[in-house]
Amino acid sequence: MSTPAALSFRSATEADVDSLVELVESAYRGESSRGGWTTEADYLDGQRTDPGGVREIVENPDSLLLAVERDGELVACCQLEHRGDHAYFGMFAVRPGLQGAGLGKEILAEAERRAAQDWGVKEMRMTVINIREELIAYYERRGYRRTGELSPFPYGDERFGRPRRDDLAFELLVKPL
Repeated sequence: MSTPAALSFRSATEADVDSLVELVESAYRGESSRGGWTTEADYLDGQRTDPGGVREIVENPDSLLLAVERDGELVACCQLEHRGDHAYFGMFAVRPGLQGAGLGKEILAEAERRAAQDWGVKEMRMTVINIREELIAYYERRGYRRTGELSPFPYGDERFGRPRRDDLAFELLVKPL
């Protein structure tokens, strides 16, 4: 059995927007997302992101949208945003058929390395939907700590999806770098 090709990381560009939207949607929404373990299809319908939202991140000078490729194919992405003394980590997506093979761990480590090295930040922060216990446990195994600090889910703003439940909120997770 041959070893899979190494991952390559680059800053996403305007030309990547449509491919990135498709990737994020495939990892979180609809039937395709059920091929991986990060699906939100059981409690959110509608979109996870859109071209405008991805374009904003690509164009924001304080953000970096990492496009992750293997053999020239887009397989994952994540957002880093410089917020003063910390970096925010978001829009993390790995193709559903490739989830569970260790890519996420490798990508998260690269994101943390870049945030610390490029921006000199000492902490990474992210928000995770509070009912995602399996996902929160994944991040805890990688050194993130639950803060118990919740922020409301943006009910009524369909840019973030259409909730199927009324008990959703975002919990802040933090990790010293």
